[in-house]
Amino acid sequence: MSVPANKQVICDVLKEEVQREPGIVVLCSDSRGSGSMTSFFDEYPDHSVEVGIAEQDLVTISAGLAASGKRPFAISPASFLAARSFEQIKIDVGYSHTNVKLVGISGGVSYGALGSSHHSAQDIAAVGALPGLRVYLPSDWQLTRSLTEHLVRDDEAAYIRVGRSASPQVYGAGELQFEMDRAVTVREGGDLTIIACGDAVYEAVCAADQLAGAGIRCRVLDMYCLKPLDAEAVLRAARETGRILTVEEHSIVGGLGSLVCQVTAQACPVPVKSLALPDSEIVTGSQREVYHYYGLDAEGICRAAREMMPA
Repeated sequence: MSVPANKQVICDVLKEEVQREPGIVVLCSDSRGSGSMTSFFDEYPDHSVEVGIAEQDLVTISAGLAASGKRPFAISPASFLAARSFEQIKIDVGYSHTNVKLVGISGGVSYGALGSSHHSAQDIAAVGALPGLRVYLPSDWQLTRSLTEHLVRDDEAAYIRVGRSASPQVYGAGELQFEMDRAVTVREGGDLTIIACGDAVYEAVCAADQLAGAGIRCRVLDMYCLKPLDAEAVLRAARETGRILTVEEHSIVGGLGSLVCQVTAQACPVPVKSLALPDSEIVTGSQREVYHYYGLDAEGICRAAREMMPA
């Protein structure tokens, strides 16, 4: 069965919810096609705003609409939204406490061969450092749907990063037990915990299943909520499994690994190894090629997990 891209799921949910919540407005920065929002614009033109290639205006206009009682969703490539509009996000959204949902599409290295100018490998560190902003990286279409349905109804700003293409399905029918701002336990295990976010969750699950065949029982946590981080789940994993491996499509600086280390170092020190993109220019290639090169795929995760296990 083919699965929809997470950005398409966001569009589908917004089309459903706008009929019940007329305050919803979708804004794009010449990105309605790449953001899978064309059908929303076609069906709900009175709830749509195209600002053109002007990401800073996108954020400020969204903040103005939110201050007027609307519920704006600003859709733009993550690389431009988080970097080019940083000051507007900081002041007009975070500092001003406006209810803007910022959706960064084609996140991480999913733009592939377009290279570092289009990669968003620093957005978690940047946006996550701003007061008043929550940060979410859903792993598959089911989690994206549950998250978006919740965000449509709440009144706080958020940054949601999704990929470019369809993400592999992590949860089978009826498997997802979603609770807002709580990590989802995808696999149980007591030897080691793998904590991942976004598209890396699928690779973590594949790795855990392979390691199980070798007698290594890995717990897998889908930490879709980067801010607020589910510190309780991290500390429980630290106490119960004794070692943690983090996996993320983000710079090694200031992302999931850094957040997990902060939590464990203060309350339950255990060995933590972080698999992430390096603090340097990223090699050019497809998302899968980049994952393999830096050891973020199932093969690399298995190798890192084995290295963490006692001899």
